[in-house]
Amino acid sequence: MVREPLMSGFPPAAESRVSLANWQDPPYNRWSFQHLRELISTQRISRGPDPWRDLPHSGAGPVLDDITVHRLAGHDSTFAEVIAETWTDAVVVLHDGQIVYEQYLNGMTEKTPHLLMSVTKSVVGCIAGILVEQGLLHPDVQASSYVPEIVDSGYDGATVRHLLNMRTGVAFREEYTNPDAEVRVMERYMGWRPGEDHDEARGMYFYLTKLGSDTDHGGPFAYRSADTDMLGWICERAAGARMADLISLLIWQPMGAEFDAEITCDAVGSAIHDGGMSARARDLARFGQLVLEDGYVHDNCIVPERWLREARALDPDIRGAFAASDSEPVLTGGWYRNQFWFVPGPLGDIQLCLGIHGQMVFVDRATRTVAVKMSSWPAPQDATVLIDTIRAFVAAGRHLSGFTGQADARSVHGPIGLVEGRDRGRS
Repeated sequence: MVREPLMSGFPPAAESRVSLANWQDPPYNRWSFQHLRELISTQRISRGPDPWRDLPHSGAGPVLDDITVHRLAGHDSTFAEVIAETWTDAVVVLHDGQIVYEQYLNGMTEKTPHLLMSVTKSVVGCIAGILVEQGLLHPDVQASSYVPEIVDSGYDGATVRHLLNMRTGVAFREEYTNPDAEVRVMERYMGWRPGEDHDEARGMYFYLTKLGSDTDHGGPFAYRSADTDMLGWICERAAGARMADLISLLIWQPMGAEFDAEITCDAVGSAIHDGGMSARARDLARFGQLVLEDGYVHDNCIVPERWLREARALDPDIRGAFAASDSEPVLTGGWYRNQFWFVPGPLGDIQLCLGIHGQMVFVDRATRTVAVKMSSWPAPQDATVLIDTIRAFVAAGRHLSGFTGQADARSVHGPIGLVEGRDRGRS
């Protein structure tokens, strides 16, 4: 049991010490998610020299704390109770581009970086979209055309589009509680866990070349972090630049970030594309607003509008692939495309960037609401907390936009599914 504050003392006491062996476990993750650069090598994502994009605070805006949220367990609570009960480190809510709610907990401030986990995937997906628009990347070309090292691996024959939509046939288990699952073994090569037999010295890309196949490419959606790492490697090869610099030059600087961000890298300097970014909450809100605005900041197109429109289009093949997946019972009626999640909401589809342990960017186009939540859940995944958080942000958006009535997240599609919107078939 940890009695002293984490990492307290000179040196820290053994029972409070955070290390590679425990940093993702509770309670150590409550410290490590805000201090990852002290544990793992990182590369800087520069915000550049230009002024940041202002996020004005709404003057006498509506108060969200007391609005009603219908919880998955069947009872009503307040928005404030959802935030307090879900291991929140930071939350920022924007409406029409203005901050209407901002709160920092667990020692965080507006200047504290926080690990984004797989929210990083959506940023990398936008990098891919920009490179496609520039003619440097082609979605229907085989991945091995950019990275010939994967010939004869499980990725042989997969296209860039298969990676974007996580529909490869690669044998990769995303089982966070199984130390032998590929997602956890890969962490040794990433430098996220203590290595065995010098795994960390070989690097993550080496591990990707050794993955085998499980089924044909193009089948059902299956969440595989390795697919995003493969996609990031291809983006670097296509652009001739490392991911930290691509994010800086193509997104972070032009969107007007207030602070530098960072991304962890392995022992050979390869960025961890699937979940290595750390950033401040307001800058993540700026990214969410960029998505809401179809990739524009004022009149400057940063992420191609057609790329974002394609992602949120309800394509029957994409929807069917999701309906056949293990994610359907949780985010019922949704889909995954171009490294974004989508679920139906009461007024339209909700776009999400999600990371384990409770990282989220929520974009509701119908109510012009963007919400960011940074968390340190004890467990990597918690469907109840996830759905309650989405419902809280849906309720906030409806309140901010003046919508009233009965569409309050009470009806569900399936055993856990959110969601209150259009009835949606499974194919």
